[in-house]
Amino acid sequence: MKAIVVTDQAAGTAGMTLVERPEPSAALNDVVVQVHASGFVPTEMEWPSTWTDRVDRDRTPSIPGHELAGVVTALGYGTTGLSIGQRVFGLTDWHRDGTLAESVAVEARNLAPLPGDVDFTVGASLPISGLTAWQGLFEHGRLQAGQRVLAHGAAGAVGTMVTQLAREAGAYVIGTGRAADRQKALDFGAMEFVDLDNDALEDVGGVDLVFDVIGGDIQTRSAALIRAGGTLVTVVGPPEARPANGLAIDFVVEADRTQLREIVHRVRDGRLRTNIGTIATLDDAVAALNPTGRIKGKTIINVRP
Repeated sequence: MKAIVVTDQAAGTAGMTLVERPEPSAALNDVVVQVHASGFVPTEMEWPSTWTDRVDRDRTPSIPGHELAGVVTALGYGTTGLSIGQRVFGLTDWHRDGTLAESVAVEARNLAPLPGDVDFTVGASLPISGLTAWQGLFEHGRLQAGQRVLAHGAAGAVGTMVTQLAREAGAYVIGTGRAADRQKALDFGAMEFVDLDNDALEDVGGVDLVFDVIGGDIQTRSAALIRAGGTLVTVVGPPEARPANGLAIDFVVEADRTQLREIVHRVRDGRLRTNIGTIATLDDAVAALNPTGRIKGKTIINVRP
């Protein structure tokens, strides 16, 4: 099968190569999925799991990409809940070969059915962005109706999901980003927008939940805005700052079939829109994943256009 592999951590995405790899087989509780579309997060090149296994052994050449939408072609022993020929989408294990390939082996529990009226391209755009937003807001942030949410990177793939899900839950959402991001953030439901280069973040006032995808000085300044009992949720590593009378939580997104069902249900009924930027074929993936300009929205590789 065709697959993108990486071998050199220092080279990052520039070291990607399109090669021929053996077809995967389905281990215990696995399925093999014929990949139709794959999502990619640029920071994968910085994740230790891209380069080593769980006991720190080198696992290169490794196949990156952890989001997929496709069709089940084989079932491993003991696998339940899915069937051959079923359309699925989901999130693969960090330490296994990923989805920038024509086929991938993945634990069945990490996948959810993809309704027939949801395009594979859309399905592949949902797992990391959607689950990150869902888990950050509801599991870790314990969001309640009427609360004020400060959503950093509000025009990005995760930020647009955060904004929409928080709005649906009855929150007042303030988005941030660069000046060029203002209209997109507002279009996706932010009620106010802060240009981090030119506006005073402190003018936002008190908030109940900060969803941080930036870290550093922005995280520190944001923590100071959190009201008593509020929460700073971050996905950029252990928090460098904590609210005076609240919680600071960092987390790594996890696959969850029930949450994937909730997310795709909202896409089907129009309550949730995806934020897809570049779409490219597998043959053109290396160039698409090494853009010369700023990345806007989710990059999707259509493995089977």
